[in-house]
Amino acid sequence: MKKILVIESLNLDMVTNVDHMPAVGETILCPSMQLIPGGKGANQACAAASLGADTTILGAVGADSYAELLKESLCRAGADVSHLIVRPDQNTGVALITVNRDGDNSIVVVSGANAAIHPEDIEKNRPLLEACDMVVLQMEIPLETVLYSARLAKQLGKTVLLDPAPVPKVFPKELLQYVDILKPNETELSMLTGIDITDKDTGESHLEEAAAWVHSHGCPHLVVTLGEKGVYLHSDVDGTPENCRIPARKVHAVDTTAAGDTFTGYFVACMAAGRPEEECLDLASRAAAIAVSRPGAAPSIPTMDEVQRCTLRRGE
Repeated sequence: MKKILVIESLNLDMVTNVDHMPAVGETILCPSMQLIPGGKGANQACAAASLGADTTILGAVGADSYAELLKESLCRAGADVSHLIVRPDQNTGVALITVNRDGDNSIVVVSGANAAIHPEDIEKNRPLLEACDMVVLQMEIPLETVLYSARLAKQLGKTVLLDPAPVPKVFPKELLQYVDILKPNETELSMLTGIDITDKDTGESHLEEAAAWVHSHGCPHLVVTLGEKGVYLHSDVDGTPENCRIPARKVHAVDTTAAGDTFTGYFVACMAAGRPEEECLDLASRAAAIAVSRPGAAPSIPTMDEVQRCTLRRGE
């Protein structure tokens, strides 16, 4: 099995469940709050490691009890946390998450130590990049660090997957030159390309146009998660574009917090195990569907046994 290195964020999620999202100036009483391990990097590392993939996470935490909770969660999943950077002068990242009765969420991230991982930290950990086969990146750490990591990984001949969330106001198009697989959702793809993926008047899809834009900037593979519309894959490695669709699974959403991260973690773990690309997408889609039917971030990630037993109905 190939080795996976996740370079990204770790947050402790503080989750409240409410009947509806508060309006401006509105106060809502909530009976309780849950402390749940999360952060895009940690979620994706947990998902990949839970499948038995050789997964290491490189990120920064504070010297506090939140960091210990995150480490325990990652270790239970089987991820290597021995290279986490401890910043005593920073708090561990925190995400304030509100989930409504429909399972939709609103998230405010307090970056803390996540904002204190710099290019020099990546360079100091160059042996990790040299030893791995796949590098997974997101956008919850400084942009310059993401760019440096992707550039170095590409120089070392590694497969680079970028989950471009959250999309920065100014996205450096240079970054796409170092990315082998770009994995946005529909909204993120629109923000990156400036193309309205679904025409609101006609319902016409512009996915192929957006995919061509991504390819023109140097990235050969695009995987777009489309919610109830499934997953779209576009590949162009030799001048012959290929597309495929994976239908969504119908499920009652309880909490969508870690759906995308579950998808990414499953996808890279299955790729690392040498499974065919479409099978990787199908398993990742099923795993994400199960995750949204459960509360929380890392705790909602299903096992492979659960995914393989899953008989969720495909959407049409």
